[in-house]
Amino acid sequence: MADVLSDRLPLFPFRSPDDDPFTPVTAADRRRLDGPVTRVRLPTGGWTWLITRHADVKAMLRSDAFSADMTRPGFPLLRQAPPPTPQSRRGSFIRMDGQEHLRMRRMLTGEFMIKNIRRIEPLITDVVDNALDATEAAGRPADLVATFALPVPSLVICHLLGIPYADHAFFQQRSAILLDQSADAARVREAAAGLRTYIGTLIETKRTSGRPGDDLLGRLVTERVRTGELEIGELIGMAMLLLIAGHETTANMIGLSVLLLLQHPHAWHRLRTADDATADDATVDDATVDTLVEELLRYLTIVRTGIPRQAIHDVEIGGRLIRAGEPATALLSLANRDNDVFPAADEFDPYREAHQHLAFGFGVHQCIGQPLARTELRIALSRLAHRLPTLRLAKDPATLPKRDTSIVYGLAELPVTW
Repeated sequence: MADVLSDRLPLFPFRSPDDDPFTPVTAADRRRLDGPVTRVRLPTGGWTWLITRHADVKAMLRSDAFSADMTRPGFPLLRQAPPPTPQSRRGSFIRMDGQEHLRMRRMLTGEFMIKNIRRIEPLITDVVDNALDATEAAGRPADLVATFALPVPSLVICHLLGIPYADHAFFQQRSAILLDQSADAARVREAAAGLRTYIGTLIETKRTSGRPGDDLLGRLVTERVRTGELEIGELIGMAMLLLIAGHETTANMIGLSVLLLLQHPHAWHRLRTADDATADDATVDDATVDTLVEELLRYLTIVRTGIPRQAIHDVEIGGRLIRAGEPATALLSLANRDNDVFPAADEFDPYREAHQHLAFGFGVHQCIGQPLARTELRIALSRLAHRLPTLRLAKDPATLPKRDTSIVYGLAELPVTW
C-alpha cells in the first residue's frame, strides 16, 4: 500500500482560500481528485476513500456496509486520538452502529420533533431579541460572533438541556478544543475530561434531587435513568454531544450566513422584508425565509471535513469497490456543489429550492437536531435583518479570521456596524 500513502495523493482535509470562506474546495484541489471516488492522504499518515458526488454520498451514508465507530483500527482520523476509555465512547451515539445507535437516538427523537421545536419558538425569538438589544446597547462597531452568533444558540441549548448559561465560557472553550483538528491528544483528553466532569456533576445533582426539572436532562433522569433504561455514563456522553453540536454548528452558520448575505444586498433585502410584521401573506414570508435558509445550508456546508466511516464488508460506491476494513469519507461540501443536482452549484442563489442538500448528513445518522437548527437560523437571520436593516461590515471581508482548523468551519470574528 506504499503507493497509496505517496505524497502524490492530495492531502485532506482541504483548506478554503484565506480570502474566500465560501469556497470549500478550490479548483486546484478539485483537479487533483482522481474521479468522484478517489484516495486522499490524511494528516495522521493514513488515507481514505473520498466520496464527493451527491448520489454516491447518499448511497454511502444509507448503507449498512459502513461503521461509524471511530475506535476501529484503520478508521479515518484527522488527528491522533487519545486512547479510548470505557467512559469516552459511552453515550456518543453518532459514533455507534446498529441497535446500539438506535437505542440511544430513539430516546431523543421526540424532543427534537418539529412540533416540539415550534412550541419553543417564542423562547428562541426572545433569546434573539435580547441578544440584539445587548448588541445595540454595546454600541458600534460590534463583533457579531461574540455578541450574537455564539450567544443565541448557546442560550437556547442551555435552556433545553438545563445547563446554566453562566458557565458558557467554560464549555465553549472546551468544545472548541474538542473540535480543533490541530489540538494534540493531551489537550483533547483534558478538555473532554473537564467537560465530562462538569456535566456529570449537573446530572448527579438532578438525580439526587426530588425534582430533577422539566428540562431535557431532567426528563431523561426521570424517564430513562430511574427506570434503568439509561446509565449515568451514557447520559453524560449524550449530553456532551448535544451541548457541543447544539451551539457550535448553528453559531458558525449564523456568522457565515450574515457575511454572505451582506455581500448579496438583494438577498439581505428579501430577508428583511420577509420579517415585516405587516406583510399580507405570512405563509409566503415563512416560505421565503425557509427557502433562503436551505440554500445557505447547502452553499456554506460548515462540516467541511466530511463524515468518516469504515467499510465492514465489501461494497461498491460510485463504481469503486471499497473493501472491508478500508476507510471512506463522505465529503458533504462537494456533494452540495454537485451540478447534476444543483445547477450552477458554485453560485449562491437565494431563490433556489435546495431541499435536497446534505448539510445535515443522510441516513440513520442524519443530524437529530436539524429542526432546531433551521428554526434558530430562520429566526436569528430574519430578526437581525429587520432590527438592523443598515447592517454592514466594519472590516475587509478578506481579512476576517477563520476557524479553519475546526471540524465545524466558521468565522472567529465578524466586525459590523449599522
